[in-house]
Amino acid sequence: MLAALAALWVLPAQSAQLVRVGAAHFPPYTIRPENGADTGLLPQLIEALNRSQSDYQFVLVPTSIPRRFGDFKQGRIDMAIFENPEWGWKDIPHDDVDMGLEDAEIFVAQREDGRQQNYFSSLSGKRLALFSGYHYEFANFNADPKFLAHNYNATLTYSHDSNLLMVLRGRADIALVTRSYLFDYLLRNEKVRDELLASQRTDQIYHHYAILRPSAPITGDAFGNLLQRLRDNGELLKIFEPYKIAVVPVPHH
Repeated sequence: MLAALAALWVLPAQSAQLVRVGAAHFPPYTIRPENGADTGLLPQLIEALNRSQSDYQFVLVPTSIPRRFGDFKQGRIDMAIFENPEWGWKDIPHDDVDMGLEDAEIFVAQREDGRQQNYFSSLSGKRLALFSGYHYEFANFNADPKFLAHNYNATLTYSHDSNLLMVLRGRADIALVTRSYLFDYLLRNEKVRDELLASQRTDQIYHHYAILRPSAPITGDAFGNLLQRLRDNGELLKIFEPYKIAVVPVPHH
C-alpha cells in the first residue's frame, strides 16, 4: 500500500496541456513548415516557450496562409502567432494577445542613378511584385488576387526571393517585403546589396499578435504572461533582434 502511495507522488500533478500552433509559410518567421524543417523564428519562439515552463507543451502544426482560417475554425490549431486581427480574422471568434513585436512591410526597387525615396510615393503605373495571400494596407487589406492584378498591375508569388529577383531583373518595378526578410536576404546575398533601394516609407507596421481560439487550452492572459517571462529574461530580444524586429513595450490592460 505504501509503495503504491509513494508511486503516486512521483507522477506529475498534471501533465502539460498540448497547445497546437499553426505554422504557415511566412519568412523569416516560418519557413516551409510542410518540409518538417524547423527553421525560422516561430520554431525558436516555441522552443523558448517550452523550455521556460512545464504547464503547456506548444507544438507546431503545418498550415498555409489561405488555409489557416479554416484550420482555426475547425479546431485543428488552437492559435496563430505573428498575426494581426485586421488580416481576415474579423468575423472569426477569437482572443488576441499583443506580442509586443514590431516589423514593417516596405517597398524595394532597383537602385538607379538619381532614383530617390520619392520614387515610392506613388504606386500608379508601376508593376508590383506581391506575396500571394498577404493583406496589404495600400490595397485596404484586400488580398483578392484578381483585385490586386487588375488595380495594381501586381504579380503574386509565394516567395519573397522570387519577388526580389523580379525587381533585380527588371520584371517588376517594386516588390513589397517584410523588413526582417530583406535584412536576412541581404545577409545571404551580399553581392546584390548595392543593387536594391529600400523605402523609408512603410506599407504597414506589423504589430504582431497571437490569435487564440476561445476554447484553446491556454488563455490569452496565460499566454501573455509566458511572453512577458521571455521578455524579462532577454529571450525575446535574443530571438528577434538579429532580424531587426523591435521588441516594444506591451500596454497593460
